[in-house]
Amino acid sequence: MDKKEQVLEAMRKSGKPVRPGDLAKELGMDSKEVSKIIQELKKEGKVHQPKRCYWAPVD
Repeated sequence: MDKKEQVLEAMRKSGKPVRPGDLAKELGMDSKEVSKIIQELKKEGKVHQPKRCYWAPVD
């Protein structure tokens, strides 16, 4: 599973909007890396930002 999939899967599992820093801790990644992945996912239309600093998957 690539890192994008891991981030997306962790978002789905949480069941609520999450912050990149929280995802980074959970996945054992650097928060800058998670933020970069989230931006890529946003461009692909796979995540959205329901409120400032929080992200959720688009289902």
